[in-house]
Amino acid sequence: MTTPAGSGAGFGSVSWWGLSPALDLQADILPGPPVDPDSEANTEHEIPELDVLLLGSVDGRHLLRTLARAALWPRRRFRFYVLENNLEAVARHMLIFSLALEDPEKMGLQERSETFLEVWGNALLRPAVATFVCAQADRLAHLVPEPDRLAEQLPWLSLGALKFRERDALEAIFRFWAGGEKGPEAFPMSRLWDSRLRHYLGSRYDARRGVSDWDLHMKLHDRGARVIHTREFRRWRDTGVAFELRDSSAYHVPNRTLASGRLLSHRGERVAARGYWGDIATGPFVAFGIEADDESLLRTSNGQPVKSAGEITQHNVTELFREVAARGRPRAGQGAPEEEARCDGGGTREPAPGPESFTVHFLPLGSAQTLHHKSCYKGRFQLLYVSCGMVHLLSPELGACVAPRGHLIVELARYLVDLRQEQLRGFSTRVEELAQAAGFAPQPGARSSETFARFYKSEDSVPGCIDPAVESGTLTPKALGPPPEALAPPLQTMIPPSEDLTQALEGQTPPSEPLKLPSESQVSLSQVLAPPTGRQTPKPESLI
Repeated sequence: MTTPAGSGAGFGSVSWWGLSPALDLQADILPGPPVDPDSEANTEHEIPELDVLLLGSVDGRHLLRTLARAALWPRRRFRFYVLENNLEAVARHMLIFSLALEDPEKMGLQERSETFLEVWGNALLRPAVATFVCAQADRLAHLVPEPDRLAEQLPWLSLGALKFRERDALEAIFRFWAGGEKGPEAFPMSRLWDSRLRHYLGSRYDARRGVSDWDLHMKLHDRGARVIHTREFRRWRDTGVAFELRDSSAYHVPNRTLASGRLLSHRGERVAARGYWGDIATGPFVAFGIEADDESLLRTSNGQPVKSAGEITQHNVTELFREVAARGRPRAGQGAPEEEARCDGGGTREPAPGPESFTVHFLPLGSAQTLHHKSCYKGRFQLLYVSCGMVHLLSPELGACVAPRGHLIVELARYLVDLRQEQLRGFSTRVEELAQAAGFAPQPGARSSETFARFYKSEDSVPGCIDPAVESGTLTPKALGPPPEALAPPLQTMIPPSEDLTQALEGQTPPSEPLKLPSESQVSLSQVLAPPTGRQTPKPESLI
């Protein structure tokens, strides 16, 4: 029996956590080692600004680490522009940042870090954490349609660039998260997880423990993630619970923040359904659990790591939140207004100088190829980050938004366990081709890495100039073999949810029998990395 195992189906079509360690983005921009910020007499008018565009950062890990380590660098005002391929990821960003910036008097450091780990990486939650999610979601649902209250209570957040229908859909997502009265059957996570696992493993389902051990020891461990323990990886593969901070019986409430909608084929018809379409192959251990500033956490005894990935993740997240809290929270009334989010036109107020000055702007879905049309974005960003799931959007048009001598960081597919070594090499080669066509060159002196590819914007590159090879479509991926679905956003996520789709998702219970994905939605890696032609948004009939 042919199974999807090894084809990339295990990574799903929606990313909920990063497949690479968290980065301090300033370390890739500023030359030399960090300096003592107290040694520099910065005044209000000398504080530089840093504009960063992130495509598919998913969980905000890079933003949080950059903010946490800002004290090691000269003071800067941060403007993070985040572009995702689905609104559920935007909602998760908002929830995660609200949690990270929660008032220490309302929630202690340990409680915040534990709540973050469960909401971020567990399919099932403790009742107390589920209650927190409901309360926060209800609060955000009331703030999204009221820009004035949103700017007052969450001054670091800007939704001004989103379309009105995207804001309406975002409010609907928060209301679903807050709908605790509907009970677990509104989102039966355990059944959905098991269904995904059965479809992924096929005839190997009864031997899933052996499959799990093979993927861990022969792939993740060989690629540098040796601290992931067999027991925690098996538990996550079986139940979706990656971080078991309490007794195992305490985790039984579905984590609604991992729900997303898709159009599926059911008895020959297209239906809207809510389900879990995320990763069931790698897990959330890579983002915070395989690297640490404290080297003692990575030491080994008799060839085996002393600490597990879960323990390292908890330590790193706790320290991250501690450092973010030490920076101070943004003061009310100093967030960027809607006009700044739409292009930062003249006359808008700036956040007051200080280490807490940062704003997170969310951009419309599918806007990666149109940003260069707005003069305020052209040549604006000092750094562009592209995840491995959105590499297909790297184009000369997107490169035109990066300032001369600006930097590009591309996440590679190192920790996608379904990919073979030759596929990983082919992916890296293709990334270099796309970066070169977009006007970037390999960054001289950059440290060798199998996780990230680093480039810089050539000064002699002409913004918007399309390479002839790209325009003619002659660039082709290197023999990559079976395509991983995870590297492509599902076709329907490129289209903002319409009102009727949102309503259908709100009141629909997943069908009792398994739904079959339309074959057209199985986008191949060749299609993902092929040079873009025409509009990026697929026509609705392509979903049939």
